[in-house]
Amino acid sequence: MSVAVDLAALPAAIAAQIGWCYLLTVSDDGQARVLAVAPQVSDDGALMFEVGKGTAGNVAARPSITVVYPPAVATAMSLIVDGTATVDGSSVTLVPTWAVMHRSAVPHADQ
Repeated sequence: MSVAVDLAALPAAIAAQIGWCYLLTVSDDGQARVLAVAPQVSDDGALMFEVGKGTAGNVAARPSITVVYPPAVATAMSLIVDGTATVDGSSVTLVPTWAVMHRSAVPHADQ
C-alpha cells in the first residue's frame, strides 16, 4: 500500500516518523550503500545531515539519492523520500523531489 506525500506536507510526515532514516547511495563500482542518518529538516523542507568521506563522495558523484524512514512498528508505514543532494565537506543537503508512505502487505496471524 502506498500513499503519496505532498512535498509541502513532508516536514510534518517526517516529524511523525522515528527521527532517523536510512540513506541509500551508490558507490563507484555500482554497489548500493546504506547508512543510518538523523537529518535536520529546514523550514523549506530540505534535509541536512552529516556523512563520512566515502558517502560524501558517492553523493557528490551521484546526487540522486533516497532516504527511508522505517516504521516504529511492523504495521505502520515507512516514509520514502527521493531527491537531489549537494555536498559541502561532510554536510549533505537533500532537496526532496518525491515522497511516499509505504507499507507492504502484513501477513495475518492465521496465515
